[in-house]
Amino acid sequence: MYEYAIAWEWLTFAVRWLHVITAIAWIGSSFYFIALDLGLVKRPHLPAGAYGEEWQVHGGGFYHIQKYLVAPASMPEHLTWFKWESYMTWLSGFALLCLVYYGGADLFLIDRSVLDVSTPVAILISLASLTLGWILYDLICKSPLGRNTWGLMLVLYCILVAMAWGYTQAFTGRAAFLHLGAFTATIMSANVFFIIMPNQRVVVADLIAGRTPDPKYGVIAKQRSTHNNYLTLPVIFFMLSNHYPLAFATAFNWIIAALVFLMGVTIRHWFNTTHAREGKPTWTWLVTTLLFLLIMWLSTVPKVLTGESANAGLPPSAERFASNGHFPAVRDLVSTRCSMCHAAEPVWEGLRAAPKDVVLESETAIALHAREIYLQAGRSHAMPPGNVTGMTGQERALITAWFETAAEGR
Repeated sequence: MYEYAIAWEWLTFAVRWLHVITAIAWIGSSFYFIALDLGLVKRPHLPAGAYGEEWQVHGGGFYHIQKYLVAPASMPEHLTWFKWESYMTWLSGFALLCLVYYGGADLFLIDRSVLDVSTPVAILISLASLTLGWILYDLICKSPLGRNTWGLMLVLYCILVAMAWGYTQAFTGRAAFLHLGAFTATIMSANVFFIIMPNQRVVVADLIAGRTPDPKYGVIAKQRSTHNNYLTLPVIFFMLSNHYPLAFATAFNWIIAALVFLMGVTIRHWFNTTHAREGKPTWTWLVTTLLFLLIMWLSTVPKVLTGESANAGLPPSAERFASNGHFPAVRDLVSTRCSMCHAAEPVWEGLRAAPKDVVLESETAIALHAREIYLQAGRSHAMPPGNVTGMTGQERALITAWFETAAEGR
């Protein structure tokens, strides 16, 4: 069974790698086309139906690109579609959510001091929030409010803030931020799958049939693409946040999340305005900096962590590690080699919070984090970093023996 933990860890790493690769492809193409679209120039020599053109240089050559706002007069022989980057990013991200948060629900998803639910119920809440979130968003966009750009943006922002608060009332801080990213990414990918691609297929079908495409399909797709543009940077923040407890494990984590969405808007506004050759709104960087400073302040004043309760009861999956014969020696080892950093108030200079919010000051916490201790300090030398506390080979062997014998029921 202990080899299963190693295989699971490598599977998680492989899926995470795939997720990063596909996300780079999706975000890269998305940002490129937004910049291209905003930089198009209307010139008198353009073909009939062309909206604008752009000359670009890259890789030792020049590119001459023209955009047709609705469609060209005839169907091109070869047409490149941009869709699988989005689909694979979402699919790999959902697979990672299943591997890490559903597979490790007792440790990463459920905080019984926040909401005491079983693993199936927590997973159901997660799935329902992602599904219903997209349905609500889509209905609002298709409602009369969807024609009011600023009104729609305000309502959508309020929904995102409400979801930020709601997730912190259901899951651990780490899972709350991850789900907020997944919630937003689901909207973005669903925009591509349910709106942008079908609308483009309608236009292509009209061209093939010799009909004049209706401009409304392009307008609708453009609106959803713009939403995706402004949501991308916050999604990246939330996906990275699990490495930084000061972001997700504080009393004001949901307010921090709300401010992150605003920073995404200010940063993208600068790039969008610049690409459209409408000036350089440097004020956006000042606003972004002030928002980030406010986030830093909220993360530490007051310093109230909302991580797992050290006194929570052990789930059956962790009970065997606490009752193993090696556990007393491992407990003493962890308190000697690890507790200066993995504490509610770390004594290691420069640390304001335990790395990844992993606090190992109780027997319960050590048993709950048995798998991580085994992988990080037993089967590898990742912890302590640089072996700053001088953990010996015999001590690592003890951790390995503890986990493997407990996993085998010995």
